[in-house]
Amino acid sequence: MANHTRRVIIVGAGIAGLAAALRLGEAGWSPLLIERAPERRGGGYALNLSGLGYDAAERMGLLPALTERAVDAFELAYVTAAGRPRFTVPSRTVQAVLGERNATLLRGDIEAVLYDAVRARVCDPVPIRFGVTVDAVAQDADGVRVTLGDGTTEDADLLIGADGLHSRVRELVFGPEREFRRDLNHLIAAFTVDELPAGVRERAFTSVAAVGRTMSFAHLGPGRMAAFFTHGSPDPDAELAMGARAALTRAYGDLGWIVPDLLAGLDSGSPVYFDSVSQMVVDQWIRGRVVLLGDAAWCVTLFAGYGASLALGGADRLGLALEHQPADIPAALRAWDAELRPMAEKHQRRGRRNTGLHAPTGRLELFLREVPLRLAALPPVTRILQHRLHRA
Repeated sequence: MANHTRRVIIVGAGIAGLAAALRLGEAGWSPLLIERAPERRGGGYALNLSGLGYDAAERMGLLPALTERAVDAFELAYVTAAGRPRFTVPSRTVQAVLGERNATLLRGDIEAVLYDAVRARVCDPVPIRFGVTVDAVAQDADGVRVTLGDGTTEDADLLIGADGLHSRVRELVFGPEREFRRDLNHLIAAFTVDELPAGVRERAFTSVAAVGRTMSFAHLGPGRMAAFFTHGSPDPDAELAMGARAALTRAYGDLGWIVPDLLAGLDSGSPVYFDSVSQMVVDQWIRGRVVLLGDAAWCVTLFAGYGASLALGGADRLGLALEHQPADIPAALRAWDAELRPMAEKHQRRGRRNTGLHAPTGRLELFLREVPLRLAALPPVTRILQHRLHRA
């Protein structure tokens, strides 16, 4: 065992899976990536890399490529349901709150940087099998065997389930999703947009908020634009069954501004991320030679604002743990779980607290959300917001 290159199968070619392939590849492992989608996905929602994720990107040499795709400065603009300006948080204030060690990108841009790094920097290019699912998993004390949807089998020393909120690996090895899923009774939709709508500011996150819902449009630079819809729902599964077009029209159809045109654009068949806002509460992320990573393990949700950082940083720490204890993989996995779990649970709690920031439940909550934003440029308020964002 000690004399052969250890092999790892990674299911899921998102941020967590690609980062794990890169990190373990550089640690001397031989990765195989399995992805159920027919090709690599792009676009997605806007997110921040900070803290653990930013540190990991720096250690892994990814910062130059990420910075090239990140927006260097942006403002927060708030408008009425008819699109009339209400107030703006200037870019210098936004940057002061976020801090220097922070990068704002589209999810697809982070994945593109990781994908390029995986293909270019691992000694032997990592094989990625797109359009393939996992049908069965069997393991013993020495390794794991994965049966794939195309009828083939693959053996490895370790299996990483980085296949997202609705993880197939988690279902097969740990149990059905319903045992771990904690719904926050909200839905989110995100999709990229090709052209900047008339009247929308460049280099800005422009938002319209009403009781129970928020719609935002992000312009992060040429070719990097996306729309985001978040609203509360007593029955997320019923709305998911309706489909994005029907559900979003029912929830936002009375809003003006650019909303009608965005909803009409959904008929073009452009890819839409549309799902419930749910967390995964998994007591142990390890079963023998199988480990969960990223949203498959914890899913802090977009409300926490730290999912990408945990995915990237968690993959980096996993590689570090396996380097520290190369002769005892189970012990390395346990050490990694113990180190990362408090951080993931902290951000899950933050995600649960932050539902009102994205879909205020009443006019008072909407008002209280806006007060610090309106005053954000005042130095004392800037410091308070910095503390709230970066507190341990």
